Amino acid sequence: MKNFLMGTVALIALGAAVPALAADMAPRTYTKAPAYVAAPIYNWTGFYIGGHVGGAFRGNDNNLLGGSNDGTFMGGVQGGYDYQFAQNWVMGLEANYSFLNTSSNFANRGLGSVTGRLGYTWGPSLLYVKGGYAWADSRFTNGFSGNGGNDGYTVGGGLEYLFTQNWSGKVEYQYYNFGNTSFVTPTAVVGGFTNDVHSVKAGLNYRFNLGGAPLLAKY
Repeated sequence: MKNFLMGTVALIALGAAVPALAADMAPRTYTKAPAYVAAPIYNWTGFYIGGHVGGAFRGNDNNLLGGSNDGTFMGGVQGGYDYQFAQNWVMGLEANYSFLNTSSNFANRGLGSVTGRLGYTWGPSLLYVKGGYAWADSRFTNGFSGNGGNDGYTVGGGLEYLFTQNWSGKVEYQYYNFGNTSFVTPTAVVGGFTNDVHSVKAGLNYRFNLGGAPLLAKY
């Protein structure tokens, strides 16, 4: 009985001491979780203008005028409009013109096109395909016939990258085809060829940003 009473007194004393000890403890420090920064979604919507340089190469059958298949220097300008939709897709319309090295033996002095394009974007990158109408400033004079003159089609594709919301760079392949041409003498047809050109170019665009600054992903 004595031991039971002593144990009871000890429990009561311990119960009285616990609140006092809790009161003496320093308040627990609260650490705020770091703020989450959403990744930007780059906005491709808007008009742009720019320039490009590269090389043009005749097709395998485009050799009636002689010379090698070595490329010739090309440089020019482009402009267009892009519209971004469904977050990761971009469609647009572009016009461009390229001047070719007139000291070469190319049949064409210049290449132009008006194309539509469709691309898929992730982050600041845009992978796209393009196609549409093409026009050539051809050197053909008397003696040539056929439909290989000025009008044709073009297809291609490339990769474009947004360095900032206003500046982008691209690398692009583009194929031009202007049909078949024959060289005719007063007595006979000497030969013919397909007036087609392959081109590889690098370009730089300034974007006017009608779509505004980069958007933030919503979570």
